[in-house]
Amino acid sequence: MQDWLTIHEGSAPLVIGLPHTGTDIPAAIESRMTSSWLARKDADWWVDRLYDFAIDMGATLVRTGVSRSVIDVNRDPSGASLYPGMTTTGLCPTETFDGESLYRPDQEPDAAEIAERRTTWFDPYHAALQAQLDRLRSRGPVVLYDAHSIRSFVPRLFEGELPQFNIGDNDGATCAGKLTQAVDKACAISGDSVVVNGRFKGGWTTRHYGRPEAGLHAIQMELADRGYILDPTGPVSPDNWPSPYQPDRAEPLRGHLRRVLTACIAFAESQR
Repeated sequence: MQDWLTIHEGSAPLVIGLPHTGTDIPAAIESRMTSSWLARKDADWWVDRLYDFAIDMGATLVRTGVSRSVIDVNRDPSGASLYPGMTTTGLCPTETFDGESLYRPDQEPDAAEIAERRTTWFDPYHAALQAQLDRLRSRGPVVLYDAHSIRSFVPRLFEGELPQFNIGDNDGATCAGKLTQAVDKACAISGDSVVVNGRFKGGWTTRHYGRPEAGLHAIQMELADRGYILDPTGPVSPDNWPSPYQPDRAEPLRGHLRRVLTACIAFAESQR
Protein backbone atom coordinates (compact mmCIF):
# COMPACT_ATOMS: atom_id res chain seq x y z
CA MET A 1 0.00 0.00 0.00
CA GLN A 2 1.20 3.52 -0.76
CA ASP A 3 2.30 5.49 2.29
CA TRP A 4 0.05 8.41 1.30
CA LEU A 5 -3.08 6.24 1.25
CA THR A 6 -4.68 5.16 4.52
CA ILE A 7 -7.39 2.51 4.62
CA HIS A 8 -9.14 1.27 7.72
CA GLU A 9 -11.46 -1.64 7.03
CA GLY A 10 -14.61 -1.95 9.10
CA SER A 11 -17.57 -4.29 8.98
CA ALA A 12 -20.47 -1.80 9.11
CA PRO A 13 -22.16 -0.94 5.78
CA LEU A 14 -20.56 2.52 5.76
CA VAL A 15 -17.54 3.85 3.88
CA ILE A 16 -16.24 7.32 4.73
CA GLY A 17 -14.16 9.11 2.12
CA LEU A 18 -11.63 11.70 3.30
CA PRO A 19 -10.39 13.30 0.08
CA HIS A 20 -9.18 16.69 1.27
CA THR A 21 -7.52 16.27 4.67
CA GLY A 22 -4.04 15.70 3.23
CA THR A 23 -1.27 18.29 3.23
CA ASP A 24 1.58 16.34 1.60
CA ILE A 25 3.16 17.99 -1.45
CA PRO A 26 6.16 16.49 -3.26
CA ALA A 27 9.15 18.81 -3.07
CA ALA A 28 9.46 19.01 -6.87
CA ILE A 29 5.92 20.40 -7.05
CA GLU A 30 6.08 22.60 -3.97
CA SER A 31 9.21 24.34 -5.25
CA ARG A 32 7.18 25.68 -8.19
CA MET A 33 4.42 27.07 -6.01
CA THR A 34 4.05 30.64 -4.85
CA SER A 35 3.71 29.77 -1.16
CA SER A 36 3.77 26.65 0.99
CA TRP A 37 1.02 28.19 3.10
CA LEU A 38 -1.21 28.96 0.13
CA ALA A 39 -0.65 25.44 -1.16
CA ARG A 40 -2.25 24.03 2.01
CA LYS A 41 -4.72 26.82 2.75
CA ASP A 42 -7.81 25.06 1.40
CA ALA A 43 -7.34 21.69 3.07
CA ASP A 44 -10.29 20.27 5.00
CA TRP A 45 -8.39 20.92 8.20
CA TRP A 46 -8.66 18.31 10.95
CA VAL A 47 -11.64 16.46 9.42
CA ASP A 48 -9.88 13.11 9.79
CA ARG A 49 -9.45 13.84 13.50
CA LEU A 50 -13.04 15.05 13.79
CA TYR A 51 -14.36 11.72 12.50
CA ASP A 52 -11.87 9.36 14.15
CA PHE A 53 -14.66 8.01 16.40
CA ALA A 54 -16.17 6.37 13.31
CA ILE A 55 -13.63 3.55 13.54
CA ASP A 56 -15.28 2.37 16.76
CA MET A 57 -18.61 2.36 14.93
CA GLY A 58 -17.30 -0.18 12.43
CA ALA A 59 -16.98 2.28 9.55
CA THR A 60 -14.44 1.89 6.76
CA LEU A 61 -12.27 4.97 6.17
CA VAL A 62 -10.31 5.79 3.01
CA ARG A 63 -8.01 8.82 3.22
CA THR A 64 -5.41 10.38 0.96
CA GLY A 65 -2.57 12.30 2.58
CA VAL A 66 -1.82 14.21 -0.63
CA SER A 67 -2.84 17.86 -0.72
CA ARG A 68 -5.78 18.81 -2.91
CA SER A 69 -3.52 21.45 -4.46
CA VAL A 70 -1.53 18.59 -6.03
CA ILE A 71 -4.63 16.78 -7.27
CA ASP A 72 -8.22 17.01 -6.13
CA VAL A 73 -9.59 13.48 -5.99
CA ASN A 74 -13.13 14.87 -5.67
CA ARG A 75 -13.14 16.51 -9.11
CA ASP A 76 -14.19 15.13 -12.48
CA PRO A 77 -11.02 13.62 -14.00
CA SER A 78 -12.14 14.84 -17.43
CA GLY A 79 -11.79 18.41 -16.19
CA ALA A 80 -15.51 19.16 -16.56
CA SER A 81 -16.91 21.55 -13.96
CA LEU A 82 -19.19 20.09 -11.32
CA TYR A 83 -20.87 23.47 -10.93
CA PRO A 84 -21.18 25.06 -14.39
CA GLY A 85 -21.32 28.82 -14.25
CA MET A 86 -20.06 28.94 -10.67
CA THR A 87 -16.58 29.53 -9.32
CA THR A 88 -14.84 26.30 -8.40
CA THR A 89 -11.40 24.69 -8.52
CA GLY A 90 -10.21 22.02 -10.94
CA LEU A 91 -8.59 18.60 -10.93
CA CYS A 92 -5.14 20.14 -10.42
CA PRO A 93 -6.00 23.56 -8.98
CA THR A 94 -4.03 26.60 -10.08
CA GLU A 95 -5.59 28.99 -7.58
CA THR A 96 -7.00 28.99 -4.06
CA PHE A 97 -10.66 29.36 -3.13
CA ASP A 98 -9.94 33.08 -2.76
CA GLY A 99 -8.43 33.36 -6.24
CA GLU A 100 -4.74 33.52 -5.30
CA SER A 101 -2.31 31.92 -7.75
CA LEU A 102 -0.80 28.67 -6.52
CA TYR A 103 2.07 28.56 -9.05
CA ARG A 104 4.81 30.90 -10.03
CA PRO A 105 4.69 32.19 -13.65
CA ASP A 106 5.00 29.43 -16.27
CA GLN A 107 5.13 26.73 -13.58
CA GLU A 108 1.56 25.40 -13.75
CA PRO A 109 1.18 21.71 -14.63
CA ASP A 110 0.59 20.94 -18.30
CA ALA A 111 -1.69 18.21 -19.65
CA ALA A 112 1.00 15.55 -19.46
CA GLU A 113 1.79 16.31 -15.83
CA ILE A 114 -1.89 16.37 -14.91
CA ALA A 115 -2.28 12.93 -16.50
CA GLU A 116 0.72 11.67 -14.52
CA ARG A 117 -0.69 13.03 -11.25
CA ARG A 118 -3.98 11.31 -12.00
CA THR A 119 -2.20 7.98 -12.52
CA THR A 120 -0.08 8.44 -9.40
CA TRP A 121 -2.73 9.57 -6.91
CA PHE A 122 -6.26 9.93 -8.26
CA ASP A 123 -6.62 6.46 -9.74
CA PRO A 124 -5.20 4.55 -6.73
CA TYR A 125 -7.41 6.50 -4.31
CA HIS A 126 -10.53 5.65 -6.25
CA ALA A 127 -9.42 2.07 -6.79
CA ALA A 128 -9.17 1.75 -3.00
CA LEU A 129 -12.57 3.37 -2.51
CA GLN A 130 -14.14 1.09 -5.10
CA ALA A 131 -12.56 -1.99 -3.54
CA GLN A 132 -13.98 -1.18 -0.13
CA LEU A 133 -17.42 -0.46 -1.55
CA ASP A 134 -17.33 -3.75 -3.47
CA ARG A 135 -16.26 -5.64 -0.35
CA LEU A 136 -19.16 -4.33 1.70
CA ARG A 137 -21.64 -4.25 -1.18
CA SER A 138 -21.26 -8.02 -1.52
CA ARG A 139 -23.12 -8.28 1.79
CA GLY A 140 -25.91 -5.85 0.92
CA PRO A 141 -26.60 -2.13 0.44
CA VAL A 142 -23.91 0.28 1.59
CA VAL A 143 -23.60 4.02 2.22
CA LEU A 144 -20.68 6.10 0.97
CA TYR A 145 -20.32 9.21 3.12
CA ASP A 146 -17.93 11.81 1.71
CA ALA A 147 -16.63 13.99 4.56
CA HIS A 148 -15.63 17.61 4.01
CA SER A 149 -15.32 20.98 5.71
CA ILE A 150 -14.69 24.56 4.61
CA ARG A 151 -14.39 28.01 6.15
CA SER A 152 -17.72 29.59 7.03
CA PHE A 153 -16.98 32.66 4.92
CA VAL A 154 -15.52 32.33 1.42
CA PRO A 155 -17.11 35.22 -0.52
CA ARG A 156 -15.73 34.08 -3.87
CA LEU A 157 -17.56 30.74 -3.54
CA PHE A 158 -20.77 31.67 -1.73
CA GLU A 159 -22.56 34.61 -0.15
CA GLY A 160 -22.77 35.14 3.59
CA GLU A 161 -22.18 32.54 6.26
CA LEU A 162 -22.36 28.90 5.22
CA PRO A 163 -24.82 26.71 7.17
CA GLN A 164 -23.21 24.39 9.71
CA PHE A 165 -24.40 21.23 7.95
CA ASN A 166 -24.45 21.09 4.14
CA ILE A 167 -25.90 17.82 2.86
CA GLY A 168 -25.52 16.91 -0.81
CA ASP A 169 -27.10 14.14 -2.88
CA ASN A 170 -27.03 15.92 -6.25
CA ASP A 171 -30.72 16.76 -6.10
CA GLY A 172 -31.74 13.27 -5.05
CA ALA A 173 -29.74 11.39 -7.69
CA THR A 174 -27.02 9.75 -5.58
CA CYS A 175 -28.96 8.12 -2.74
CA ALA A 176 -32.44 7.18 -1.61
CA GLY A 177 -34.55 10.02 -0.30
CA LYS A 178 -34.97 8.16 2.97
CA LEU A 179 -31.23 8.37 3.63
CA THR A 180 -31.10 12.10 2.95
CA GLN A 181 -34.12 12.62 5.19
CA ALA A 182 -32.52 10.59 7.98
CA VAL A 183 -29.27 12.57 7.77
CA ASP A 184 -31.19 15.85 7.61
CA LYS A 185 -33.19 14.91 10.70
CA ALA A 186 -30.06 13.87 12.60
CA CYS A 187 -28.46 17.23 11.83
CA ALA A 188 -31.56 19.23 12.69
CA ILE A 189 -31.60 17.82 16.22
CA SER A 190 -28.41 19.84 16.83
CA GLY A 191 -30.34 23.10 16.52
CA ASP A 192 -27.70 24.38 14.08
CA SER A 193 -28.36 25.49 10.51
CA VAL A 194 -28.83 22.75 7.91
CA VAL A 195 -29.32 22.83 4.14
CA VAL A 196 -29.82 20.05 1.59
CA ASN A 197 -28.41 20.58 -1.91
CA GLY A 198 -27.45 24.17 -1.27
CA ARG A 199 -24.10 25.49 -2.50
CA PHE A 200 -22.58 22.00 -2.17
CA LYS A 201 -24.66 19.31 -3.85
CA GLY A 202 -21.96 16.66 -3.81
CA GLY A 203 -18.69 16.36 -5.66
CA TRP A 204 -17.45 13.88 -8.21
CA THR A 205 -17.20 11.10 -5.63
CA THR A 206 -20.87 11.10 -4.68
CA ARG A 207 -21.96 11.61 -8.27
CA HIS A 208 -19.72 8.86 -9.62
CA TYR A 209 -20.47 6.15 -7.05
CA GLY A 210 -24.05 6.94 -6.09
CA ARG A 211 -26.25 4.23 -7.61
CA PRO A 212 -29.20 3.88 -5.25
CA GLU A 213 -30.99 1.48 -7.57
CA ALA A 214 -28.02 -0.87 -7.17
CA GLY A 215 -27.83 -0.50 -3.39
CA LEU A 216 -24.96 1.99 -3.36
CA HIS A 217 -26.07 5.22 -1.67
CA ALA A 218 -23.64 8.16 -1.75
CA ILE A 219 -24.05 11.36 0.24
CA GLN A 220 -21.74 14.30 0.93
CA MET A 221 -21.43 16.28 4.14
CA GLU A 222 -19.76 19.68 3.93
CA LEU A 223 -19.32 21.18 7.38
CA ALA A 224 -18.68 24.80 8.21
CA ASP A 225 -15.53 24.38 10.26
CA ARG A 226 -16.63 26.82 12.97
CA GLY A 227 -18.18 23.80 14.64
CA TYR A 228 -14.77 22.54 15.77
CA ILE A 229 -12.24 25.36 15.36
CA LEU A 230 -12.11 29.15 15.59
CA ASP A 231 -13.12 30.27 12.12
CA PRO A 232 -11.95 33.75 11.01
CA THR A 233 -14.81 35.92 9.73
CA GLY A 234 -12.48 38.01 7.59
CA PRO A 235 -9.37 37.39 5.49
CA VAL A 236 -7.11 34.56 6.60
CA SER A 237 -3.33 34.71 6.82
CA PRO A 238 -0.50 32.59 8.18
CA ASP A 239 -1.11 34.36 11.49
CA ASN A 240 -4.64 33.00 11.96
CA TRP A 241 -4.92 30.00 9.63
CA PRO A 242 -5.11 27.08 9.94
CA SER A 243 -6.82 27.42 13.28
CA PRO A 244 -5.79 24.70 15.76
CA TYR A 245 -8.15 21.84 16.42
CA GLN A 246 -10.15 22.51 19.60
CA PRO A 247 -11.31 19.28 21.29
CA ASP A 248 -13.75 21.01 23.66
CA ARG A 249 -15.34 22.95 20.83
CA ALA A 250 -15.45 19.86 18.62
CA GLU A 251 -17.01 17.45 21.11
CA PRO A 252 -20.64 18.60 20.68
CA LEU A 253 -20.27 18.44 16.89
CA ARG A 254 -18.77 14.97 17.13
CA GLY A 255 -21.85 13.91 19.06
CA HIS A 256 -24.09 15.21 16.27
CA LEU A 257 -21.94 13.52 13.64
CA ARG A 258 -22.11 10.24 15.55
CA ARG A 259 -25.88 10.50 15.30
CA VAL A 260 -25.57 11.18 11.56
CA LEU A 261 -23.36 8.14 10.96
CA THR A 262 -25.63 5.99 13.12
CA ALA A 263 -28.49 7.02 10.83
CA CYS A 264 -26.44 6.07 7.76
CA ILE A 265 -25.66 2.62 9.14
CA ALA A 266 -29.27 2.07 10.27
CA PHE A 267 -30.51 3.03 6.80
CA ALA A 268 -28.16 0.60 5.04
CA GLU A 269 -29.05 -2.22 7.42
CA SER A 270 -32.78 -1.55 6.89
CA GLN A 271 -32.32 -2.16 3.17
CA ARG A 272 -30.88 -5.65 3.63
